[in-house]
Amino acid sequence: MTHVVAVDVGGTSVKAALVGRDLAPVATLREPTRRVAGAVDIDHIASMITRLADGAAVAGVGVAVPGVVDDTTGHVVTAVNLGWHDLPLQTALSSLTGMPLKVRHDVRTGGLAEFTVGAAAGVANAVFLPIGTGIAAAFQVDGRPLVAGGYAGEIGHLVVDPGGAACNCGALGCLETLAAAPAVSRRYAERTGRTATAAEVAARLDDADADAAAVWADAVAALGAALAAAVAMVGPEVIVLGGGLAEAGDALVGPVRDDLHARLTFQRKPAVVRAALGQDAGRAGAALLGWEAADGA
Repeated sequence: MTHVVAVDVGGTSVKAALVGRDLAPVATLREPTRRVAGAVDIDHIASMITRLADGAAVAGVGVAVPGVVDDTTGHVVTAVNLGWHDLPLQTALSSLTGMPLKVRHDVRTGGLAEFTVGAAAGVANAVFLPIGTGIAAAFQVDGRPLVAGGYAGEIGHLVVDPGGAACNCGALGCLETLAAAPAVSRRYAERTGRTATAAEVAARLDDADADAAAVWADAVAALGAALAAAVAMVGPEVIVLGGGLAEAGDALVGPVRDDLHARLTFQRKPAVVRAALGQDAGRAGAALLGWEAADGA
């Protein structure tokens, strides 16, 4: 049976899997990210790929990475957390492994999965918005991914609170300063003096915790404002919410949908749904990339 290798490169670990046509893993590897002179070691990534491929019929490889990535060429413009700048990653890994290989941005890889076999399967115009440590989006417009040389999708740095808290990007009041998981935790601590993860803040909504409710409402409003801008620009039919914050389920999805719809006038009101693939979206998307590479797509 023929398989592909799906790889998800992160700042702390590299996850790889041998995957069949059904997108189910038959073997997996997870190893700490190795660095050479501060940059993630691509030889280590290649080694994980070849080890998984040993003894198997592997048709292609898909690799998901963070940063600014040109999905057309697999060229990493910059990935600060990985120490990569101006890196022809697709060419390098293909040469090291001798396999057909595609590299894509990690959020757009997850979006590929949700748009193909997940919550927005068969929808021509959709947004995938994973909300975790950071916030970025994958856009599909008229059935095609919006890439813009790797610069599209940075919705987490849309300013929704002018003059608000400083963002790591250098701007003030970005969406990430109100709605990313660390921001929810930070803002709750500022109000209460008590530490709590974003998941714990969400859980406290059921306990009628007024501070949790206020922090959550601010996050929902920020997401509604950012998504209203996205709707005005690209007109999605479906918005898929994923990432760690979406684990709150109806506590997030319903309020974001209601806030967004209240902001829209003549625009199409998209369905707002929870991601179907959860933590498997990246692996499934990378596997789909691998099959694209194998098929020469």
